[in-house]
Amino acid sequence: MKISFIGGGNMATALIAGLVGRLAAGPDIQVVDPNSEALHRLNGQYGVNTAETIGARVGESEVVVLAVKPQQMREVAAALRPQLAQSRPLVLSIAAGIRGADLSRWLGDYGAIVRCMPNTPALVGMGVTGMVAMPGVSEQQKAAADSILRAVGKTVWLSDESLIDPVTGVSGSGPAYVFYFMEAMQQAALELGLSAEQGKELALETFRGAAQLAAQSSEPVEVLRERVTSKGGTTYAAITSMEQAGVKQAIVEAVKAAAARGRELGEQMGRDA
Repeated sequence: MKISFIGGGNMATALIAGLVGRLAAGPDIQVVDPNSEALHRLNGQYGVNTAETIGARVGESEVVVLAVKPQQMREVAAALRPQLAQSRPLVLSIAAGIRGADLSRWLGDYGAIVRCMPNTPALVGMGVTGMVAMPGVSEQQKAAADSILRAVGKTVWLSDESLIDPVTGVSGSGPAYVFYFMEAMQQAALELGLSAEQGKELALETFRGAAQLAAQSSEPVEVLRERVTSKGGTTYAAITSMEQAGVKQAIVEAVKAAAARGRELGEQMGRDA
């Protein structure tokens, strides 16, 4: 599979690391990025071809992955548009907020687009990506998109593009919520007399273990939580305190706020200048 990445940042690097030797050889991957230092690093690590500007080689690809910041997408699409006429590749967009209809218009009413919302655990091969295919995507192209994102974790296919924003709120931004909770646990550990190293290890391993337990159990997380919450016990005291403080509802509202911001960004960036 010949793949071109427009953008060589963290997410592109994670995908390349997962793809090389599995779905594509290093020389079959091209990375386009104006940052020569990033290109040198990627070439040295994975043997990929590199370029600082979009050229004809991109048009020879079967898949083009748009891994640039949302604010750069319109400019990138304008440069990419002439190259798509050659092989009509599948276009994967991992930019938050950029709607399929807007990207299609910027690319000259291009139809073979899959929107993807990965998250940062992809950097360690444990990501999850919400995906939705535009009407012009073939079943073969959809399978190719799935294979590419599965190289760095799991995939969840959506029936409607409007669900990408909720995915952004839940899993796209989700790692930050986990880190935020871990910060709080580590702060509490310090205030209770544990060392910073002890607090970090206890918080990290608790999250790691609880996530594994939830993943391997057939029971809902609510049941798992109830099993360690004996009435009158220590966990009961903690959960009661969080309930009184409205922690659960605050998290729900935070996820909704992230999803709403995703919709707002899509509307803002989709407006014609």
